[in-house]
Amino acid sequence: MTSNTPTTVNAYTIDGDLFKVLKNDEGQYSLWPAKKATPAGWTETGFSGSKVEATEYVDREWTDMRPLSLQKAMATQK
Repeated sequence: MTSNTPTTVNAYTIDGDLFKVLKNDEGQYSLWPAKKATPAGWTETGFSGSKVEATEYVDREWTDMRPLSLQKAMATQK
């Protein structure tokens, strides 16, 4: 059975494409398609690669999931 329905590609979930890793002011990371413009509030970390490589990078770099504002607030309470 063959479908004549056109295939729609979602640029946010394509495996095998190039992704860049972004970081916001709260120290949170995100994967973003390399072909898309970086959204406001995010900066590029300089790392790009496959989805697997970018995920591994984030796993290595983002070791404290708390937003920076919470980390700072907790540090002053000690």
